[in-house]
Amino acid sequence: MFTGIVEEMGRVRRLDEGRLDITATKVLEDVSLGDSIAVNGCCLTVVEFGPDWWGADLSPETLERTGFARLVSGDAVNLERAVRAQDRLGGHLVQGHVDGVGRVIEAVPDLHVELPHTLRRYVVEKGSITVDGVSLTVVQPTEAGFTVAVIPHTAQVTTLGTRVPNDLVNIEVDAIAKYVEQLMTASSPVTPTTPATQE
Repeated sequence: MFTGIVEEMGRVRRLDEGRLDITATKVLEDVSLGDSIAVNGCCLTVVEFGPDWWGADLSPETLERTGFARLVSGDAVNLERAVRAQDRLGGHLVQGHVDGVGRVIEAVPDLHVELPHTLRRYVVEKGSITVDGVSLTVVQPTEAGFTVAVIPHTAQVTTLGTRVPNDLVNIEVDAIAKYVEQLMTASSPVTPTTPATQE
């Protein structure tokens, strides 16, 4: 579980054959094999690490549902370690399970993101949403997605400050909304869903 408060920006060291290595410092301070670290909002497991880097294996599901396949060496990524029980919950409860990929329509400070049609129903005014691992509050749902107000500090210490129109971003909607929907439709048969990708 995460909070959506990014601890540092790391850099892609390499990405090939289902393996992602990232250079970092802060998230390595107390790292152990098997730990969870969110990368652009996606929970990954540490399978190897060195003095200034760590690596994770990427499943086909992860590559299909996130924007990781488009990462290249040197790209900046948002990093956050899993939350401890005694930590302050500064953002909202983030699972690190990316629901789909959105597209930037307008850059910060008034970030406007287009969502896949299948995710738009989970967006409500003043609700929580995670963009590339950053916990944000929806200012306004739009016909195509949503807007959020990104303060200068967040733009500076996360990758959101570098996003430009047509950039793709990982999206995790509020898990509570998905659970409520499931409970409300419990009497209906469950049908398999396909990963939500940008339309």
